[in-house]
Amino acid sequence: MTAPAPTARPVPAVGKPRPLKLPSVAERRLDNGLRVLAVRRPGVPLAELRLRIPFAAPTGKTGRVHTAQAALLGDTLLSGTASRDAAQLAADVQALGGQLSASTDADRLGFGGSVLVDGLPGLLELLADVLTGASYPKREVVGERDRFVQELAIYRSQASVIAREALLHRLYGDHPYGRELPTAEQVEQVKASGLRALHAKRVVPAGSILTVVGDLTPARMLGLVEQALGGWTATGSAHDTPPVPATTAGPALLLDRPGAVQTTLRMAASAPSRASADYAAFTLANLVFGGYFSSRWVANIREDKGYTYSPHAQVEHPPAGSRITVSADVSTPTTAAALLETVYELGRVATTPVSQGELDQARRYAVGTLALGTSSQAGLASTLSQLAGAGLGLDYLRDYPQQLAAVTVDSALEAAARYLAPNRLTTVLVGDVSEIEAPLRTLVDLQLG
Repeated sequence: MTAPAPTARPVPAVGKPRPLKLPSVAERRLDNGLRVLAVRRPGVPLAELRLRIPFAAPTGKTGRVHTAQAALLGDTLLSGTASRDAAQLAADVQALGGQLSASTDADRLGFGGSVLVDGLPGLLELLADVLTGASYPKREVVGERDRFVQELAIYRSQASVIAREALLHRLYGDHPYGRELPTAEQVEQVKASGLRALHAKRVVPAGSILTVVGDLTPARMLGLVEQALGGWTATGSAHDTPPVPATTAGPALLLDRPGAVQTTLRMAASAPSRASADYAAFTLANLVFGGYFSSRWVANIREDKGYTYSPHAQVEHPPAGSRITVSADVSTPTTAAALLETVYELGRVATTPVSQGELDQARRYAVGTLALGTSSQAGLASTLSQLAGAGLGLDYLRDYPQQLAAVTVDSALEAAARYLAPNRLTTVLVGDVSEIEAPLRTLVDLQLG
């Protein structure tokens, strides 16, 4: 006997996003200039901290030296202090059941830490010891320097790194954003004494922002921070990243990778910051184009034509200027066709209205990812630290979903025309020139690199 076919049930309508209840927050600027944000997130007995220290490189030759020093400084900050060697520092962090890390990028020196709330005073004390007494032992610096030189050789053998470096240089030139990675020669010149001098000059409280999220009252957290870090002083000043230069697209750059079985395609242009009035509309237009798996571009070159596995249009928000980067790795024979479809989808979203259904689906995704990204202590701390670095506060978490809700088909089209028109984007391709040059020249102006 054949079982009856199941009756299809209608998919329920997606309800309106619930209003976000903002957590308790307090702010204080210490006498040394450190800005502290303390946010209570009850329910989980954890504390998360994020410290942002402006650490931008100057332009010119000095900036290139700084890039090499900054990379090694971030890697060796936790190698010991005047009162603890690297092993003792690690043991003390572990004894708290916590974590402490440091990293650098083109804009900032950052610290991240997590610990049970009872261990927050101890973790802050260890952070203070690193900030005021990092010793950069010669042996540790030399070992990390040699490792980093080897890593650079590996990095620069990868097509994705080659493409990103070329793309950023075409966008930004000698601006700090145009040179994320130092050369091996620059790294080899870094000495422990130079790192100590850089630390004394640039690891400063004034201009820095510490964000602490935990199941403690904000007043209690502010008191703990002031007790631990109130004595952190320095004579130097913070260095913010200079504004990015205006960009023009120019011809597509083709870099040769003989024998490559695939081509690395990267396109980029400036994008609105989170504080821009049209950021919400741009976000939804970009999602419809290629910013998530259900986008038009993914459906076209992945699902329909099989040119690539994971195309993605990502928005990055470095403080001096946001950008959108369109990325795909496509098989060599389909390079020109994939570029053609990419330009087509960019042009389509920039010139014709998206459907209301596409807009609503993208809106639900954007609201959901924001809620998911701030649902944990760590996610909330990282998000608030990034917002603070962009001059935004906790209210953004409430206001942004409202801005997304207000985006219309017309405002999405206006934002797409302004930011996603294909003639705005700088293009770099890395692949086998002998196979892909001729087909590409039928589509775009091409410059061989």
